[in-house]
Amino acid sequence: HVQLQESGPDLVKPSQTLSVTCTVSGGSITATDYYWSWVRQAPGKGLEWMGCIVPDGSLYYNPSHKSRTSISRDTAKNAFSLHLSSVTPEDTAVYYCATERGIWTNTYVALGQGTQVTVSS
Repeated sequence: HVQLQESGPDLVKPSQTLSVTCTVSGGSITATDYYWSWVRQAPGKGLEWMGCIVPDGSLYYNPSHKSRTSISRDTAKNAFSLHLSSVTPEDTAVYYCATERGIWTNTYVALGQGTQVTVSS
């Protein structure tokens, strides 16, 4: 079964770019069964879908953050990454990678354990 593991910095300064990476095992990120997503949960809030990359490489983003968000993948490492630019303290959250059967389904086949990222000077 698919397993996901996030990695990235614990602390990012305001105005910088936050980058987190998800390493996938038990499945290929180019397989047609799954879409590979990023979600986050800020303190006291619910899960927020950030975007996804689909097997053919197409990208989809939450309109709320589209101008600051990009997702990339490294097929050789079977990994994909989220990059969020111009961060503010409001971007402090636990960032999760996930896999879904569609775009923004809010139903996750697998969810990583999450990585806490704090935006602070």
